[in-house]
Amino acid sequence: MPEQTPVRMKSTLGLTGLTMNAMALIAPGAFLWLTFQIQATTGVTAPSMWIGIVVALLLCLATAVCYAEMAKLYPGTGSSYYFAEQAFLNSEKAWRYARLSKFIVGWGSHLYYWIYPGVMVGVMGILCGYLVGTMWPTFMNASNPGPAFMMAVAIAFSFLVGYIAHRGINGSTAVSVAINVIQISALVLFSVLALSYRINHAPGSIAYQFDSTSGEAYSYEFATEKTIANGQTTEAIVRDANGAPKPKLDAGKPVPYHIGYPAKDDKGNFLSHAKASSVVGFHNLGWAFIQATVAILILVGFESVTVMGGEAKNARRDIPIAVIVSLLVQGLFCYLFEYFAAAYFLNGGYTMQSAGASAAPIGDMMIVVGTALFGPGGGRIFMLCEAFTVFLALIGTTLSCMNTGARVTYAMGKDRELHGYFGELHAKNLSPHRAIWILATISAVVGCVAVIMPFGDAGAPADAAIKALPPGFWSSFGYTTHDAMAALPSSLLTVTLASNFGTFLLYGLSCIICLVAYHKHPMFSPLRHLFIPVFGLIANLACMLFYLIGPFMGYGTKMEPLLALSIALLWAVYGGIYFIRASKASGRTTLATVRSAAM
Repeated sequence: MPEQTPVRMKSTLGLTGLTMNAMALIAPGAFLWLTFQIQATTGVTAPSMWIGIVVALLLCLATAVCYAEMAKLYPGTGSSYYFAEQAFLNSEKAWRYARLSKFIVGWGSHLYYWIYPGVMVGVMGILCGYLVGTMWPTFMNASNPGPAFMMAVAIAFSFLVGYIAHRGINGSTAVSVAINVIQISALVLFSVLALSYRINHAPGSIAYQFDSTSGEAYSYEFATEKTIANGQTTEAIVRDANGAPKPKLDAGKPVPYHIGYPAKDDKGNFLSHAKASSVVGFHNLGWAFIQATVAILILVGFESVTVMGGEAKNARRDIPIAVIVSLLVQGLFCYLFEYFAAAYFLNGGYTMQSAGASAAPIGDMMIVVGTALFGPGGGRIFMLCEAFTVFLALIGTTLSCMNTGARVTYAMGKDRELHGYFGELHAKNLSPHRAIWILATISAVVGCVAVIMPFGDAGAPADAAIKALPPGFWSSFGYTTHDAMAALPSSLLTVTLASNFGTFLLYGLSCIICLVAYHKHPMFSPLRHLFIPVFGLIANLACMLFYLIGPFMGYGTKMEPLLALSIALLWAVYGGIYFIRASKASGRTTLATVRSAAM
C-alpha cells in the first residue's frame, strides 16, 4: 500500500494577496457604517469620537510593529499563538513556559476571533433590516428593524461565509481584492460629498432635515401637534396618509428648513460640532479612551495576515510589510478621513442623537447628501448603491476574520492543545474546514445574540416610534416599551466590547511576546523591540482598565462593559479548567521539562 503524503497548505500568496487579506478585515465600508451608531450611543463621550480613533490607531500601530518584527523571526501558521511558543523556546531562561504561554495566547485570542465574526454577521442582519425597511416601509422599519428578521439574516450569512472560507484561501483572496477597491472608492466618495454639504451650507441657509419614519430628507420645517403619551405632553410630527411629514405653513406656503449647528440640546446631550476643530479635539481624555475601547473594532485585522505564513510565497519578507501597510492605508487614511467627514456633517437636521437612534446613521446621511445633490428620491438611490458596497465589505471582513480564527484554531488542534479534530485540513481545498464550520456555527449564535436587543440602553427608541412599527413577527417582535428597553443592555454593544476586550488582551500579550523574542537577540533595536512594545502594552492595559473604571467615572454606560468583562472572566476560568484536564488526560506537564528545538 503506498505511503500517504501529509496534506499541507500551499504557498500561493504574494505581497498583494497578503495585504488585501489584511485590509479586508479592516474594512472601512463596513465599520464606518457599523461603529458610528455604536460610538454615538456610548454615553456622553460622542464628541471625542474622532480622537478616540487616533488613540486606538496609535495603540494598533505599536502592536503592528510587534507583529511585523515577530513575523521576521518566525514566519509560520498560527500568528501570536505560534510566536509565543517560538519566542519562549528561544529564550535561555524562559523556555520552560513555552507551552503555557502559547496556550494562554491561543485561548485568549479566541475571545476575539470567535466573537468578532459573530459581531459582523449581526451587523449584516442590521444592514439588511435597514435596507428592507427603506424599500418596504410597510413591512419593516428602517431605523428599528425586527430582531427575528435580523437573526434569520445573521444565520444565513454566517454559513454562506463559512462556505466561501471552506473553498480555500485563493478564492477568498480574489474576493478581498475586489471588495477593497469597491468599498474604498465608495466611502471616499461619500466623505467628499458630506464635507461639501457642510461647507456649502452655512448656518441659517436652507438645507435638508432627515425624517426617520419615512426615511427621506425634506427641505421644509415639519408641522407638529401636541400629544399626550404616558401622562406627558410631547410634540409629534403631523403626517399624511403615506407617513410623510406635513410641512409647517406660513401664509399657506411651506416654511423652509434653515440649517444650524447646535452643540447641545436643553438636556445637555451632544448634537453637532460647531467647528472643524471640535471634531478633532480631545474634549476630555477619559472620553477619548472610552471611544477607543469601541473604535478598536474598526482597526483590528492587520495581524490576520500573520496566520498565513504557510500560504505565503515569501513569508519572512512580505508578511511584515503587509501588516504595516494594511493598517496605514485603512486606518490612517480611510478611517480618519471618513470619520471626520461624517462627524463634521452633523447638524440640526441630523444630530448625534439622531445617529444614536438609527440602525444605520451613515445610510441616513447618505440620503440627505444624495437628496441635496440629485433631488427628491435620488438620495435613497444613492444610499442603496453605497449600501451595496457595505454589503460587500461585510462579506470581506467576515470572511477574512473567519479565515484567521479558523487557522489559529487549526494550529492549536494540530498541536493537540485543542481537540485533534480541529487540526486537520480538507484533502482537496487545503482549508481547515472543520475549524471553519465550527466557527460558522458559533458566529451564527453570537450574531443572533448581537441583534436580539441592539437598541437597548441609550439606543432605546421612543414609545411613539415603537407604536409606529409595522405589526408582525418579523418586524416588531421583541420591542416592548422605551423604559423597558432602556433598562436592558445593548446586545450589539455588549458583544462588540467582549470582542474588543479579547483584542486588547491578545495585543497586550503580543507586545510581551515581542519583548521576549528580541531579548538579547543579535537584531535587537531599543526602539522597535523595547520602547514600542512597552508603549503598546501600556496602551492596551489602559484601554482594558477603562472597561472597569470608565463607567464609574461617568464616562459611558455601565451595563455593557461590565457584561463584557464577565464574559472574558468566564472564558478565562473555563480555559484554565480545560487546560488542566487536557494536560492530565494527555500526561503533559504545564511547564516543559525538556527543551525542544525551536523553528
